[in-house]
Amino acid sequence: MFRVFVHYSIHFIVPIAIGLFFFKRHRTKVILILLAGIVIDVDHLWADPIFDPERCSIGFHPLHSYWAIATYFGLLFFKKTWIFGLALLIHIFADVMDCFLMF
Repeated sequence: MFRVFVHYSIHFIVPIAIGLFFFKRHRTKVILILLAGIVIDVDHLWADPIFDPERCSIGFHPLHSYWAIATYFGLLFFKKTWIFGLALLIHIFADVMDCFLMF
């Protein structure tokens, strides 16, 4: 239960908190972008089974691969894409914590 709470708190509460505390002027837009980072879970649809609570997403799903993570990190260095990189890295962090708490 704790693992599920941590995982989904990072997916949902952290983006909202970042938007509220650090982006007062554009908070709604930023919160929506940060929450949209969950869209990379679309790659779970190609897995069999689609959802496996004992599977670590990192390194297993294509959009959770180490190459993809490096790309998300690279997005941080460009003015027009850094917020998207942050959104995707928050998602990856949530999944890393889930993997860590799995063991």
